[in-house]
Amino acid sequence: MPVVLDRPNQLDRRRENWRPPLFRPIRSRRDRLYAAARRLLDLQAGSIWRDLSCLLPQFRGLVLDVGCGAQPYRSLVHPGATYRGIDREDAEVHFGYSMPETTYFPGDRWPVSDASADLVLSTETLEHVPDPSVFLDEAFRCLKPGGQLLVTVPFAARWHFIPQDYWRFTPSGLSRVLTRAGFSEVAVYARGNALTVACYKTSALLIRLLIPQIETPWKQILPQALGVLSLPVLILIALAGNLSLTSNGGDDCLGYTAIAVRPAPRAPSRYPGQ
Repeated sequence: MPVVLDRPNQLDRRRENWRPPLFRPIRSRRDRLYAAARRLLDLQAGSIWRDLSCLLPQFRGLVLDVGCGAQPYRSLVHPGATYRGIDREDAEVHFGYSMPETTYFPGDRWPVSDASADLVLSTETLEHVPDPSVFLDEAFRCLKPGGQLLVTVPFAARWHFIPQDYWRFTPSGLSRVLTRAGFSEVAVYARGNALTVACYKTSALLIRLLIPQIETPWKQILPQALGVLSLPVLILIALAGNLSLTSNGGDDCLGYTAIAVRPAPRAPSRYPGQ
């Protein structure tokens, strides 16, 4: 018999104790207001939006959003680009997302032609992929030479969508897996710093009071009352966290945004043997 500790084995868990609301597709003014309010309170989502709002409008051609979920960043794509969202066919079962504008596929091979995409976008997806090397090989295959990969991953984030959450990447780890897949010019940017993480964790505790996920309705009354009372504190923490995102990032952060290039093939040498 193996030795054991006197607390639950985490591998026996099959769901989270609390899960934030799923993202919504942005189709109306009401959706935009909801998304803006969420970005204020959800620093992970806000930090990703901050980076992508700078980067995505710069791309033209085919933007391939892999693991797109509710396509929350589609509105940031330049009007002159062509957006295409794809996701695994088990996305609804495991993650709760089902979108009519998404192409769902089985297995690991993407339903995309070789060297056809100008940008492969993947937001908060790589940690849910059992074998990241297979995923990155597909990204490399689908990109045109000179095309770019834009990835965001969490770092200071709870275990979520249990058990389909496998990895946390450091900048060194991202560089390693991207260069092994053949990418070059890898750059990794931190989203936030230790203050951002502290604000994020504190606000997450307060949001659980506002949105308790308790099966018995009458047991929700007390936590919701406490949540309403703490709302001014929650807003102040959210404002401080958003302000901290203007920094250059730190060793402790919410997550990372990585950019890499599929290099163009080298021209053959004019001189044999060189």
